[in-house]
Amino acid sequence: MNSEPDTPLTADDAPAPADFYSASGYRTNESVGYLMRRLVSHVTQEIDRQLDEHDLTNAQWMPLYKIAKAGGSTVAEVARICEIDNGAMTRVLDRLEAKGLLKRSRSSTDRRVVNLELTPEGKLAADKVPQVLANVMNSHLAGFSREEFDTLLSLLQRMLANAEAVKARYGATAENQE
Repeated sequence: MNSEPDTPLTADDAPAPADFYSASGYRTNESVGYLMRRLVSHVTQEIDRQLDEHDLTNAQWMPLYKIAKAGGSTVAEVARICEIDNGAMTRVLDRLEAKGLLKRSRSSTDRRVVNLELTPEGKLAADKVPQVLANVMNSHLAGFSREEFDTLLSLLQRMLANAEAVKARYGATAENQE
């Protein structure tokens, strides 16, 4: 079930904020943000544990996998897709290159651009990522029915759409103040 809207919400059509929380009754163990943060931490640790046997870390799998799927890319593109700043991405790519999983080369048309390409070993490593991610996510969804899974996915997609609308609203406000 894909409940993503056909078009993303804009700052103008974002729903009004909810009133589920109040400062006087705020309890961390009932905070969606706190619970999501804890869940992400657990998922990350388990991904790290399972990828360790493939000599990868949670920080390394996404750029490796994205490069494999894109068939080559630039540092800036991969950093944007992974939502990591260019400096942090460069450090991750340094580690992948040191492991022999990645090659970098300067663009022949623009020397400022660094092109990325996986080595054959990098392609093999990237091929192992989806199974590890599926194992980790399925273990964290143990006991969920298909309907519960679909509902959870739909709710998270709605919450993300709200977050993106809030970002657009405040981004637009900041631009208007300049």
